[in-house]
Amino acid sequence: MPGLATRLLLALPVVAGVVALLALRPTAGAETAPTARTIYLGDCAVCHGADGAGTQRGPGLLASGKAGVDFYLSTGRMPLQTPTQAVERHAPRYGPETIRALIDYIATLPGFHGPDIPVVDTAQADVARGGTLYRLNCAACHAWSGRGGALLHREAPPLDRATATQIVEAIIVGPGNMPSFGPAAINTPGQADVAAYTHQITRNPDDRGGFALWHLGPLPEGAVALFAGMLLLLVLARAIGTRA
Repeated sequence: MPGLATRLLLALPVVAGVVALLALRPTAGAETAPTARTIYLGDCAVCHGADGAGTQRGPGLLASGKAGVDFYLSTGRMPLQTPTQAVERHAPRYGPETIRALIDYIATLPGFHGPDIPVVDTAQADVARGGTLYRLNCAACHAWSGRGGALLHREAPPLDRATATQIVEAIIVGPGNMPSFGPAAINTPGQADVAAYTHQITRNPDDRGGFALWHLGPLPEGAVALFAGMLLLLVLARAIGTRA
């Protein structure tokens, strides 16, 4: 018995060490779950640089603010599959939690600054005022209906899938070729007004004229009306000539 007790006492530290190692060892899920830093270095740094200052392949992120980073990630415009891929809206590559973690990590890079993610409340928005601001500042590129339009060597995207936050982020950041609009052009209440009006014309349009005709605008609608009128006149002329 004394020999057995001695062996048990000697084995006790070994057992305690094994238990401690197992307790400290990360789980399989933790081993496979990438951190925000790992995702950034793997998916973003190749173009934007490990320090976010940019490279020959892509611009810097340090002046974009959390609003700019959130806009590109939440709309699926980033990350690109290849550096030459067009920057267009897609389904987001990451989930909301990963996007938030990436934003928080990028915000820790030295020199990072810019506008924060806006909090947009459209419940009390003035839709009529938003329409005025939209027509003054947005309709020239995104069309009166918010369906987007063709510009020189580029295209303004449609706005039907944009959330209120993404609309305001685009206003204050100016992604791509879009200019940013300061408070002198669109102040904070006006931003919510524009977002509310944009949702109205793209999601719940009031087609008072009857047939929407795909919301192409007055010129195409006039052409359709002219063509339909000429066709009707031809049918009437044919009918009258046949009777004679």
